[in-house]
Amino acid sequence: MRPVAFTNVRLVDPASGYDGPGAVVITEGVIADVAHAPTLGGLSADVEVVDAGGALLIPGLVDIRVKTGEPGAEPKETLKSAALAAAAGGVTTIVVQPDTHPVMDEPAVVDFILRRARDIELVNVYPAGAATKGCEGKRMAEIGLMHEAGCLYVTDADRPIVDSKVFQRVLSYAKAFNTPVAHRPADPWLSAGAAATSGEFAARMGLPSVPAIAERIMLERDLALVELTGARLIVDQVTTAGALESLRRGLGRGLPVTATTSINHLSFNEIDIGDYRTFCKVDPPLRSEDDRQAVIDAIASGLIQVVVSAHAPAPAEDKRLPYDEAAPGAVGLQTLLPALLAFHHEGRIPLIDLIRTVTSAPATLLGLPAGRIAKGAPADLVLCDLNAPVVIDADKLVSKSKNSPFDGRRLQGRVLQTLVDGRTVYRA
Repeated sequence: MRPVAFTNVRLVDPASGYDGPGAVVITEGVIADVAHAPTLGGLSADVEVVDAGGALLIPGLVDIRVKTGEPGAEPKETLKSAALAAAAGGVTTIVVQPDTHPVMDEPAVVDFILRRARDIELVNVYPAGAATKGCEGKRMAEIGLMHEAGCLYVTDADRPIVDSKVFQRVLSYAKAFNTPVAHRPADPWLSAGAAATSGEFAARMGLPSVPAIAERIMLERDLALVELTGARLIVDQVTTAGALESLRRGLGRGLPVTATTSINHLSFNEIDIGDYRTFCKVDPPLRSEDDRQAVIDAIASGLIQVVVSAHAPAPAEDKRLPYDEAAPGAVGLQTLLPALLAFHHEGRIPLIDLIRTVTSAPATLLGLPAGRIAKGAPADLVLCDLNAPVVIDADKLVSKSKNSPFDGRRLQGRVLQTLVDGRTVYRA
C-alpha cells in the first residue's frame, strides 16, 4: 500500500490525553509518525497527502459486545454483514458473543469464527467464549482451551449464572488464565418474563416488569465472589442508580471490576417505549429517567469505563409482535458513534472522555493493541465530520436486521472514512 498522510485533522487520542491539531502518517498498515501540528515536514514524494479540512481523526472504535447470527441464525446477521455495519459506523474491532448455534463453548467453534473473520478481511473480529456449557449455567465450559484458541473473555451473554458455586468456579478457573469474566447482573426470579422496568409507566401500559433492584441484588453477589476469588469481572451493562452505588463501593475496596453500559441505556428511557414500540425493547429493559441520568454521570466520572453498542439483530418477524412477546435487542454498530457524540454536543461529557469509552478503555481491558494513535500502533482509524447532521433511517442501515431504536432520530457526527490496518474499509 502506498504510504498516506492525513493532515489538518483534529486529533483526539485518549490514550495519550491529546485533543488538538494533528497529522498522521500510515505506512504498511501501521502508524509511522504522529505530529501534534496540522502538517508534517520532510515527507517523501511517494506519500499520498490527504488534507482532512479539520475533520475529527480518532482511533477505530472497539465494541466488546456484539451479537451476530453466525453460526446458526444467519438470517438475523452474518459475520460479514456485521463487519460491514461496523466499518460504516467507524467500529474497527468487535467481540462477538458466544450464544450462537452451536454455542461457542469449545475451541472448534472459536476457530471457526477466527477463520471466517480472516476470510472476510474487513474489521478485526474476536470471539468471547461461553462461561458454561451451552450458556446454561450448569457446567463450566473449556475456558482454558478457548483462551488458548483466542477468546478474549468468557460470558454467558444475556443469561445470568444463577448457581453461585458454578460462578465461583468460573471465576477461579478464569483467574488462572487472567481471563476476564463478563456477567449480566440480573436476579433471574425477579426478572423472569419481564418486558419493562417496574414503575408507574409499566403499570399503566400493562407490561410484565422487573424492579430495578434486581440488578443490584445480583451485582452484590458477583462483587462478593470477586472479593473471594480475586478474578477480573466485567459487569455487563450497568443501567440503574442502585447498582452504581454497589459498584462504587466495590471499586472503593480495590476489586478488579470494570463496568460497561450500552448506548441504548444512555440515550433512551422507559418512556421511549411509547405506544408499545418494540424496537425499544432491549435487555436489560429501558430504565427510568433518573437511572439514565445516573448512568450518564457515571460515564462522566469514570465509574463506568466502557460503552458498548449491545448490537443484537432481530428480524421484523421477531419484532412486529405484541410488546411482551417481541424479541429483545437492537442493532447498534452504525449508530454507536453519532449517538455517543450527542453527549459532547450537549456539553455533558468532554469529547476525549467519550471517545475513551469506546477506544483505549476497552482495548486496555482486553489487552488489544488497538484504541490509540501512536507510532507503531495498528492504523485502525476513523475520520469523522463531528458536526454533520445525520437522520437515522433504519431501512438504510447495513445490518441485515433493521431493529434500531434510533430510527428517525436526528444526530450529529458522520463517519467519512474507516481504516483497518491502513486499508480503507469504508468511505462515505
